[in-house]
Amino acid sequence: MYKKRHTQTVEKLSRAYEKELVQRITRNLLDVQILRLVRMQPMWGYMIKKQAETRFGVKLRHGALYPLLNSLEKNSFLTREEQPKGGRTRKVYKITSKGEQYLEAYELVLKTQMTQEDIR
Repeated sequence: MYKKRHTQTVEKLSRAYEKELVQRITRNLLDVQILRLVRMQPMWGYMIKKQAETRFGVKLRHGALYPLLNSLEKNSFLTREEQPKGGRTRKVYKITSKGEQYLEAYELVLKTQMTQEDIR
């Protein structure tokens, strides 16, 4: 009985903290989160903004997003293709192999941290 109640309490707390933790991770590792989004499919800036807001619950200002996209492109983690759209040019971002490698390294570090191999 105790074990079941304890498990339910832990699950309830986990759900309560989940939103806060996802928002903190997103704010602190926004570059990684953007790469993860673009890895799913190529996206333009506004779509990235909306996906981040929907999936991670954070509001992204254009003044924060576009300099970050430019930095990711400058560091060769993303490439940009300009596509005409309704009389305007849409910049569609795609992840590069270097961006993929960066995400793989992030996932390995995260796995190590989660299994506590880094503090043994």
